[in-house]
Amino acid sequence: MRKSHPVRRAVLAGAATVSGIVLLLSLKPASDPGSAQAAGQAPPAAAGQAPQGGVNGAVTGDAAQTQYGAVQVRLTMNNGKITQAEAVQAPKGGRSDQITASSVPRLNQAAVAAQSADIDAVSGATYTSAGYKKSLQSALDKAKASAGAQQGSGNAQTLTGDVAQTQYGPVQVRVTVAGGKITKAEAVQAPKGGRSDQITSSSVPRLNQAAVATGSADIDAVSGATYTSAGYKKSLQSALDKAPAGGGSSQAAGSGGGQAAGSGGGQAATQTLTGSVAQTQYGPVQVRVTVAGGKITKAEAVQAPKGGRSDQITSSSVPRLNQAAVATGSADIDAVSGATYTSAGYKKSLQSALDQAGG
Repeated sequence: MRKSHPVRRAVLAGAATVSGIVLLLSLKPASDPGSAQAAGQAPPAAAGQAPQGGVNGAVTGDAAQTQYGAVQVRLTMNNGKITQAEAVQAPKGGRSDQITASSVPRLNQAAVAAQSADIDAVSGATYTSAGYKKSLQSALDKAKASAGAQQGSGNAQTLTGDVAQTQYGPVQVRVTVAGGKITKAEAVQAPKGGRSDQITSSSVPRLNQAAVATGSADIDAVSGATYTSAGYKKSLQSALDKAPAGGGSSQAAGSGGGQAAGSGGGQAATQTLTGSVAQTQYGPVQVRVTVAGGKITKAEAVQAPKGGRSDQITSSSVPRLNQAAVATGSADIDAVSGATYTSAGYKKSLQSALDQAGG
């Protein structure tokens, strides 16, 4: 057969085409930014980035101690994204008041914009910025852990309570809630130093066990650890208040006394909501309310100014503010005479609690 024969040329051309296709299919691209996504794998997230995957609700970072005071950040998250950032603790007193008032709002905005803890420090507020970023990262780490737990169990949440100040030091509790039950409780802060070390090591494990056993903050104080027990219960209740309404059992949603939203046929939904801490000239004020059927059925101050004359003012004014909140069903209440600062802080925290209910 001659080389120029048409049949021979057709056979050779077909063979070359098949070989070329095989070679092309066997080649791997040196770099393909979309290859991981095409294969169903998400690209690695940047360090500190807000975790995705359905994390909802409030997440509070650990308190970061700075040279001028503690900084603690709370995030509100919707489907894994930061929708609001706020500092529930920040340096105060003297020049710190001015620095905090100037820097914290900018740090809050930066956290929401960056969706991570990779934010710039505010000029003139180096220590506050560093503490803010540290607590912010802690909150994001907790949200990430919560997202992983939810994927693994379908209904697990990690909730960190607010810091409860006691005579011997702060107490802060973190719980894991799954299926409406407390599956784990731990104190991330507790009194330390001197005799407090012994009391903490003896009492905290027992308080942790009691929280898991009862599924609520209605636990007995440990003998010999009255202040630690009171702070533990206060922070534990704060953590349970952060569980989304209807997301857990009646016990996990509060102190065990109310029904969960939608649990009773035709009965009004009940929520326990804790407002943000409002800083005043004489100390922090924080309000917790119980809302049922769109009405405030109970109001209480979980934090209020104390020490010296503040004790007298608090004991006189807070019960009247609580009554006014229930009577009006809103934060539009009159200040108590002689307790201007406490009244203003109360109203601010009360409004914050009501905002969480959309009311």
